[in-house]
Amino acid sequence: MNNKPLLSIVTPTLGKFSNYWLENLLKVEGSVQFILVYPPQVKIKVIDDPRVTVIVSPYKGEMPQRFLGLLNAQGEYVLALDDDDFVHPQVCELISKYFSRFPTSWILRLQKANIDFKDEQRIKQPWAAIPEANQLEICKKTPENPYPYQRGNYKGLLEVPIAPLNKKFDWRYLIWPFLNRQDNNGYHFENFNNIVWRNDLIQQALPDLAKATKVVGAVTWIPSSGFDRLSGLFMQAKFFEQEAIIGHWLPKPEQIRYLDKDPALKPPRFHVISDALLIKHFPQYGYFWNLVFSKFYDVPRTVAKAVKLKFFKKEQQYS
Repeated sequence: MNNKPLLSIVTPTLGKFSNYWLENLLKVEGSVQFILVYPPQVKIKVIDDPRVTVIVSPYKGEMPQRFLGLLNAQGEYVLALDDDDFVHPQVCELISKYFSRFPTSWILRLQKANIDFKDEQRIKQPWAAIPEANQLEICKKTPENPYPYQRGNYKGLLEVPIAPLNKKFDWRYLIWPFLNRQDNNGYHFENFNNIVWRNDLIQQALPDLAKATKVVGAVTWIPSSGFDRLSGLFMQAKFFEQEAIIGHWLPKPEQIRYLDKDPALKPPRFHVISDALLIKHFPQYGYFWNLVFSKFYDVPRTVAKAVKLKFFKKEQQYS
């Protein structure tokens, strides 16, 4: 691409995405770069669109593939999508108007609708008109009333605070695995996907994120999954400012459609492994210790699910 695009949409893929998903991705209007990152030895779909950049990662896995995609993002802003997420075709217009109004914001949190992956009618429903980001009122977060709106029931741009990373570690997680976390409550977020980020901040953070995977000397430890939460929290830790407002959350109707599946149908993922990299690089933040130890007791269940899934596949092969 000759000119710097406004937006880069980064998607790691195995190439199994539907034609319908691709058709709708390419309907995104405006100055946009699409980056599809494949693992090695996978058949690449030919896409006749100059906005598409195809990259083959030397390693398979969400983390190395998405990391490589982010390194190659040329846009002023970046949106990470999975290859079954749908985004509003006028998202570039929305981004341009929002960041013209709030040039120092880190993020624009898009309104996401979770839709059952079998609900074809809802998935293919026409998009509602894009919000006028330069005209919406500001729904403020105040010390007296920090969360004045029930989730989703606001009409303007809801202020998004940075994650409260400097919370103290709750030692009860060491002895009581069923303790419910409280420090993750509120309008802050942990994830990276489906949120528009300033690319200049991403490019500053990626070298440090790469360093976080170094264990001893040249030994590198790269989890294959869990990059969504890892990168979202890593970005906030890298540029942490206590109680900072880092952007806004758009109101309904949705600008992202996320296809949801029954957890039993999803492959097991050891998120605690990638979460541990946050402690390794930012041991000063109690929020990360709470996160890791609250999830640590899920590991046996995840192992059991992985073993069960493995034997189920073997039974299918020999049946």
